Amino acid sequence: MKFDELKLEDAILDGLYAMHFEETTPIQELSIPPILERKDIMGFAQTGSGKTAAYVLPVLNELSKGGYPADAINAVIMSPTRELAQQIDQQIEGFSYYVPVSAVAVYGGTDGIAYSQQERGLRMGADIVIATPGRLLSHLNMGSVDLSQTSFFILDEADRMLDMGFYDDIMQIYKQLPANCQVIMFSATMPPKIKKLAQTILKDPVEIKIAIARPPEAILQSAYICYEAQKLPILRHLFKQSNPQRVIIFSSSKMKVKELAITLQRLELNVRAMHSDLEQAEREQVMKDFKNRHTDILVATDVVSRGIDITDISLIINYDIPNDPEDYVHRIGRTARGTNGEGVAITFVGLEEQSRFKEIETFLGKTIYKIPVDPSFGEVPAYEPEKNRGRMRGRKPGSLGAKPARQKGKESFRPKNAQKNHRKPNR
Repeated sequence: MKFDELKLEDAILDGLYAMHFEETTPIQELSIPPILERKDIMGFAQTGSGKTAAYVLPVLNELSKGGYPADAINAVIMSPTRELAQQIDQQIEGFSYYVPVSAVAVYGGTDGIAYSQQERGLRMGADIVIATPGRLLSHLNMGSVDLSQTSFFILDEADRMLDMGFYDDIMQIYKQLPANCQVIMFSATMPPKIKKLAQTILKDPVEIKIAIARPPEAILQSAYICYEAQKLPILRHLFKQSNPQRVIIFSSSKMKVKELAITLQRLELNVRAMHSDLEQAEREQVMKDFKNRHTDILVATDVVSRGIDITDISLIINYDIPNDPEDYVHRIGRTARGTNGEGVAITFVGLEEQSRFKEIETFLGKTIYKIPVDPSFGEVPAYEPEKNRGRMRGRKPGSLGAKPARQKGKESFRPKNAQKNHRKPNR
């Protein structure tokens, strides 16, 4: 469907055409009409499906018609992370180019000057506030926010916010909204806690489901079954075989992220680390350098697994297994978003991680190809997830493990004998 087939104002369409947006994605086609009809929405859509525009465009459309108080906060968009809040703010800036709508992003990790700027924008009544739950609640408690006239309340990546422990914050914010406020929720997954939240805050919602938490078939997924101490030698060999560019390496531990980035830098690789210990300005600079190709490899925690709009990632490496299958989907979903629509994801599976990796395979409904490890790296464990279930780590959390002597091997990013059971998605 084309955007001009929807009931959008000319000013919104002008902005879309200027940005070369003509056709809707499925989530946009299904979400925009009921939002324009002022119905509550419960949407399930994978990251990268275009869900931000699915709620931003109809909200901008309604605000552009006028009739909303000029000195009030008319829409609140909740985001789990500052990075996603910044991205939403940037998209609003583009979509609203021909619309007299103001927006302010409110998130933590900033200095006193930035906090004062946020507070001033809130007191003046920005049309749209994009905020992380903790920081918005802080402003509410300080008395600098009045949500009594808010008309739109949007929860983006609601499942992620609940995973991060923001349920109580969200409910405190929700209680400040007027009874007639339209509520829109988007989530990549549908666990029981999301159903509970939806039943609590949504009024007779329209439910929309699009490709819930499944990675694109265009991603070639594979894994190395190995011991923890073998991960680093295998990784070093991978980077020797093929010059690494546009690569993200994910780890669940910020300590391991720091150690791994330093180790790779000593190998004279162009690497930066991204984790929660960085100041906000540092995080923004790291992401800017990576997006602008000044950095080849980004080693990161799950802080960047969702909501970061980088479309040309060629390779995702899971240095260790994420805590749940949904996080795996979001990690590898950073690739296969470029012009060729293809990507590669490689996962290192330690002995104690086998059961969690099996859970991922069960969740995906497929067996992920196991790349044979060259014998020169030493003996590797058999893949026996049931037998190894519950096995405890034998080292301190976050440690890269012992560093065995450098070995020769023959692995490559895309093994010739890998099962190519993927296809290009329909466009």
